[in-house]
Amino acid sequence: MNVSIQERTQKANVTTLVVSGEVDAYTAPQLREKLMPLCKADREIHLDLSQVDYMDSTGLGVLIGAYKSLRAQNGRLVLTGISPRLNRLLQITNLTEIIDIEDGV
Repeated sequence: MNVSIQERTQKANVTTLVVSGEVDAYTAPQLREKLMPLCKADREIHLDLSQVDYMDSTGLGVLIGAYKSLRAQNGRLVLTGISPRLNRLLQITNLTEIIDIEDGV
């Protein structure tokens, strides 16, 4: 399967990545390559996941890695456009307790 990632810079320190497709063991490295260089001090990254059809534990690992990196540098990771299926996965893994999730896209 494929994943597509589009970057939109809103302000100097706020970037939105629009992710579409499936984030799994095969495609998660592409998300990591795009996301991790953006994890800098005082940076806010919004991940629009409204077009993500599927995410497995490898994709969750990328989210956790970005969250940890941003938090260590006084940054913030925000997830938007979460489908009910993905929301359930985030709840099961308790990531809803640590990662900011916004309803709007």
